Amino acid sequence: MRAVLEVLSADEQAQIHERTLKVLAEHGMRVDPDEGRRALAEAGADVDEATRMVRFPPALVEESLRLAPREFSLGGRREGWSFPLNAGEFTLLVDGGATTVLDRRTGERRVPTRTDWVEGTTIIDALDDVGLFWSLCKHPSDSRGMAGYVDYLTDVFATFGKHVQESFGDPAVAPWFFEVLDIVFGGRDEVRRRHPFSFLILPVSPLIIEADYAGTWLALRGWDIPVAVMPMPLMGATAPGSRLGTVLTANCEVIGTLCLVQAAAPGTPFIYAPVLASMDPRTGRYAAGAIEQGAMSMAGIAMARYYGLPVEASGSSSDAFEPGAQAAYEKAAMAVMVTLGAPDILVGPGLLGGCIMLSLEQLVIDVEIFRLARQGYAGVPVQDDLWLDDVLTRVGPGGAFIGESSTRQNMRRGEWLLGDFGNHDSFEAWQAAGGLSTVEVARARVDEILAAHTPHGLDDDVLGALNELGRRAAGA
Repeated sequence: MRAVLEVLSADEQAQIHERTLKVLAEHGMRVDPDEGRRALAEAGADVDEATRMVRFPPALVEESLRLAPREFSLGGRREGWSFPLNAGEFTLLVDGGATTVLDRRTGERRVPTRTDWVEGTTIIDALDDVGLFWSLCKHPSDSRGMAGYVDYLTDVFATFGKHVQESFGDPAVAPWFFEVLDIVFGGRDEVRRRHPFSFLILPVSPLIIEADYAGTWLALRGWDIPVAVMPMPLMGATAPGSRLGTVLTANCEVIGTLCLVQAAAPGTPFIYAPVLASMDPRTGRYAAGAIEQGAMSMAGIAMARYYGLPVEASGSSSDAFEPGAQAAYEKAAMAVMVTLGAPDILVGPGLLGGCIMLSLEQLVIDVEIFRLARQGYAGVPVQDDLWLDDVLTRVGPGGAFIGESSTRQNMRRGEWLLGDFGNHDSFEAWQAAGGLSTVEVARARVDEILAAHTPHGLDDDVLGALNELGRRAAGA
């Protein structure tokens, strides 16, 4: 039996849903994209063009939930790689958007370079615990307009072979984005079949579906691109000052955006993906390491499961500015909690300092934390060949089981998590190996991965076509 934690009963989930219906029907959300309001009006929403407020009748909500697929898979560029959603599986998505980097050689906190971006992306390509890409830190092409977008996407697909999840806040990107997908994957039909890319819509808390990201998604319709909706309500700041009020806020924002998505493109694959967080009431700052974030993330998972939707949850952040004890206890406590809530996708590895600083050492430490959490989630499997009562009675009182074939077999099949990170030997052996700290071990692991792993790059003809597209974009 798997180990699963619950923070909301079935009745409490139903209460959140009923209050969500009430908020959406009586108050609604501000919907900034004109095309989004038109689609919602046609689907039966009550739209006030003067205020851009949209009220969502319960029937519209229920129809939108009916239209959203419950099961689909996320693919990637790597041939044969696929991750099924709502199938009891679990994968990681790195945290993204760091504005600074902790240099592993000098300890300096500095602005990211392209090398930092490439190294971080290469590591997550090598670690198959991480199934989804999000840009760990700023890419140097960010300020170069359409040509920059093309260059960025070229780097992404040349370096990472699994699923890419990203967002762009400019609808003008859409035609260039489609051309990139066409070149890399061989056309719309192949993109629709493999789902190699999913798009993030980020509603603004409280209760706004903004124009930039939602407007860009509206321009991307027609390719069956999955949508992950990720509001980021902050308890006590952009959400009410209670955990329950913050969960309600996020649920309203996700479900309201679901209505827009299904009104504009019925049947679009949809992922319930809020980041439920808290401010520190002593300072007003984002409290990245607050354990309340883990509890609220579990509530978000519960609501996604209430609706039968695939779920992406956040669960490994820290206020610490360096790898160490604080980062370890904050990230581990939250990661174990959220993993035991049973999400499909868990966002978290790699960032420190309130999710604004990238540390490659922390990235590999975080993946190890999640491996431990995942083994805990596996619980105690119950199946006939694991009882071993015949072995127990045959060996008998005072016996030992280390030499039994069943022990050897079960070591190989996952009864033990046989990690290769950190120290698991005697004090003398640790001393003889150099007495390295956990951070030093992580630093060595980063260097090992970068030396050993070469991403499966793009073919020359594909790369040539993308470079030509970049030149056209530069002149557009």
